[in-house]
Amino acid sequence: MHRHYCITRYVLINPCRASISSIALGLWIALFLLAGSLTLLANDVPATPQTADSRAKALLARMSLDEKIGQMMQVDMNALKDKADVKNYCLGSVLSGGDSDPADITPDGWAKAVADYQAWAFRTPLKIPLLYGIDAVHGHNNVKGAVIFPHNIGLGATRNPRLVEQAANVTAQEVAATGIRWAFAPCIAVAQNPRWGRTYESFGATPELAELMGPAVVRGFQGPDMGADSVLACAKHFIGDGGTSDGVDEGNTVCDEPTLRRIHLPGYQAAIKAGVGSVMVSFSSWNGKKMHGNHYLVTDVLKGELGFQGIVISDWAAINQLSHDYQADIETGINAGLDMVMIPAGPGEPDNYQDFARLLKRLVAEKRVSQERVDDAVCRILRVKYQLGLFEEPFADSRLTAAVGSPAHRAVACECVRQSVVLLKNTGATLPLSKKVKRLLVAGRGADDLGIQCGGWTIDWQGRTGEVTTGGTTLLAAIRKTVTPDTQVIFSADGTDPSPADVAVVVVGELPYAEMKGDRTDLALDAKDQTLIDRLKQRGLPIVTVLLSGRPLILGDALAKSDALLAAWLPGTEGQGVADVLFGDYAPSGKLPCAWPRSMSQVAANSATAPDSSPLFPYGFGLTYPHPGNAGATARAGEAGAAGKSF
Repeated sequence: MHRHYCITRYVLINPCRASISSIALGLWIALFLLAGSLTLLANDVPATPQTADSRAKALLARMSLDEKIGQMMQVDMNALKDKADVKNYCLGSVLSGGDSDPADITPDGWAKAVADYQAWAFRTPLKIPLLYGIDAVHGHNNVKGAVIFPHNIGLGATRNPRLVEQAANVTAQEVAATGIRWAFAPCIAVAQNPRWGRTYESFGATPELAELMGPAVVRGFQGPDMGADSVLACAKHFIGDGGTSDGVDEGNTVCDEPTLRRIHLPGYQAAIKAGVGSVMVSFSSWNGKKMHGNHYLVTDVLKGELGFQGIVISDWAAINQLSHDYQADIETGINAGLDMVMIPAGPGEPDNYQDFARLLKRLVAEKRVSQERVDDAVCRILRVKYQLGLFEEPFADSRLTAAVGSPAHRAVACECVRQSVVLLKNTGATLPLSKKVKRLLVAGRGADDLGIQCGGWTIDWQGRTGEVTTGGTTLLAAIRKTVTPDTQVIFSADGTDPSPADVAVVVVGELPYAEMKGDRTDLALDAKDQTLIDRLKQRGLPIVTVLLSGRPLILGDALAKSDALLAAWLPGTEGQGVADVLFGDYAPSGKLPCAWPRSMSQVAANSATAPDSSPLFPYGFGLTYPHPGNAGATARAGEAGAAGKSF
């Protein structure tokens, strides 16, 4: 029995095990299926087993040019002028960009919204299901109650691909619970300059980390083989996005081809070997040529040399940057090898899906885009949809909804946090702290701010400070939970509380940001954070500094004035993982995924990863301290080595 029937049956027969909203969604789907006279069966797909490729080719032969062009469009939810245009234009995909959310962002609300779009797809003559996409880059990060994992730079510090695969699988379950089957992850950029605002989306500064962690995420999303239980992974951004000059987002990567292949290609080779079903092309350029128009790298190398058989998707309105002529942009991008084009609408993005459909049809009629190129693109899209079982199972499995943000899922995220924390300094065995300390001062605006703890791509595209609707545990709350009842925990955001204390935990770092707005020319620790550390140092307190950041920051005097210093990166919703390290329930095991620069002059030279650059802390650095759990840490380190890489 196909899963969409099972969903309805499950909800109707087992109401005690489903929420009221889940029951409503199940009834809605049931009514839709009945009203459509079981439209999936009307798709006239042969019942005998066939390969996804042969089924895709058979369906392709029945399609009109308009239907084919529709499959090549991925339209943002907010860009659709009318939901009926899913049917009118035979759209192949809808996405929700960073801020494109339904009014109800609960799991059930998302599932209902996605099902609404899917219903329109089944009103088309061939009833080809939508493949809905979303940027689930560190958990299902636009969903109320979802668990948020550390950003990739923290996962890179774990050196544990098995744990990262488990995290991706949790994310896949939460994504599938909302009816979405395409996640735009993993980002396997190799970040070479921390001034880049997307550094935290990279696993680290070496191709080995991209090779190690990228396939782990692919396996977590898609499983050992892509199928009905898979969420489509997307390796991004092809290619060289992490190597742009001065770390400028969407900038220019200047290097010869051997260097491009040595640093930026291995992650894609490994992801393709792991079976990744889609690849997103980068906004950036290589030696002045935009990647979205680079036929050699997209078609000759990615599709030809590497043998990639999946979908090549554009980035957000990225073809618009090729020229000032939208028709020319479509011609260049499709001929370069794009199979599907992401089409948003907003300020500065006047071109829309209606223009795309009309202009691509004209280009085919004028033989400026060949029918063969269109057929290749559409066949790839259909093949992936068949591999995912979308024709048989197009709707959310409501049985997954109850697990969104569950304790079991949060436990995986907490373990990711524990293993990601890197201990950079520990003078005089300041750490671990005693849970019986009499008076503990916790200072810093990030100590009790879930938004700062999660960073960008959390509910909002750029992130936000303060409470976020994902729920979770701030570091302050985790500390209060960890210490004994006799311990007095004093919280002072600016450190001015004069209450006596025995030790201070100071939480400093960056405010949330994402692409475009995250680039920085100066990575110095914020002056307010420096002042906070100075203020507490003058009181003669032992200072434990916890740094929340998406990249290495220039620490200045903060390092010397701290008795212990932890790089906690952007840990996500589970602050308990940081507290577990602070108080010795878990020995720090994280290793730097990039070298830590001493100064901006070192960053400017793009030399932070060079062996002779004399960084403040080298790549792979990370202290620990003995405690009963060290055997577990050693075993986890062995897991990473068992995967074939040792760092």
